[in-house]
Amino acid sequence: MGRLFNNRMKGGVNDNVTITAYITASLLELETPVTDPVVSKGLSCLMSVIEDVKNTYTTALLAYTFSLAKDTDTQQQLFKKLEDVAISDGSHLHWSQSASADDSDSLAVEISSYVLLAVLSADSLTTADLGFANRIVSWFVKQQNAYGGFSSTQDTVVALQALSLYATKVFSADGSSTVTVQSAADTHHFDVNQDNKLLYQEKQLQDVPAKYSIEVNGSACVSVQVAQFYNIPTPTEAKTLSIDAKIEGDCKTLGQNFLLNFTVKYHGPQEMTNMLIVDIKLLSGFTADTSLLTMSISSEVLAQKYVEWVDTKEDHVIVYLTEIPKHISMNYKMQMKQVLPVKNLKPAVVKVYD
Repeated sequence: MGRLFNNRMKGGVNDNVTITAYITASLLELETPVTDPVVSKGLSCLMSVIEDVKNTYTTALLAYTFSLAKDTDTQQQLFKKLEDVAISDGSHLHWSQSASADDSDSLAVEISSYVLLAVLSADSLTTADLGFANRIVSWFVKQQNAYGGFSSTQDTVVALQALSLYATKVFSADGSSTVTVQSAADTHHFDVNQDNKLLYQEKQLQDVPAKYSIEVNGSACVSVQVAQFYNIPTPTEAKTLSIDAKIEGDCKTLGQNFLLNFTVKYHGPQEMTNMLIVDIKLLSGFTADTSLLTMSISSEVLAQKYVEWVDTKEDHVIVYLTEIPKHISMNYKMQMKQVLPVKNLKPAVVKVYD
């Protein structure tokens, strides 16, 4: 398997079972027959671990995979597990990796998407199935941001796939609806019919702040969203990356070599960072020998383990680090030399970012 430069795109795929289910489901989506040796072996492998699966994400992904494979018995077995951990709130229904009903959880969107895909991928859908799916969709609509996406690229892709499939299942060539949004001093009407049903309609509310009501009359299914934009004071962000730079030697004597020591440290919530970039601005009149980049930490891990690439762009040295572990200082050294005297030398900046 390869590796992701950004672990926010990882979703819940973190072991052999989930990656096998993901690949098998992808092949089935491409209409590869279940008799294909790769698909058949993948399903057999997944079937052998179903009883031991405790992870909600994996259970939802397996339910979708076996739904695509038209294995009704296994699908129902997995649905039973999902029903036991479902988070129900009135007309809304969703799943989360934990028992918390945290609506901002990106993984909850992805898990619920796979459950919705599993329900809608059955050969025949009953009214009860569509009612069940509608509760999930109702929760989805509440999670969408003002631009139609969700928390991350990963959950947005899967959620839109699930919502698109739902739209095909409830599609009707007939019907229209009128949506009325009104307050005491402001009224807006939206007409949704067969000629404009794919058209995005938007109007600005004039009576804000105020209490608005939404009324829908008709037989067509519509999605209504209210977006509020406002400014807040710049929040104080908790820094999870730090860098400290020091110089060994006399940088004021022409032609003298000196060492730039810099330490990168990560103290965020994940065990490892994404790919990091260290941007070193050279002092005016100085050059750098990038071949001497070394690292020394308590475990004596070689520099090459984390240094992916070193590049020079004009008066900058760019160091690409594949990742660094949590709470371990990464100490690097780079040799520099002054080749041209410069008066009134100004400080240069060394920075690190994800």
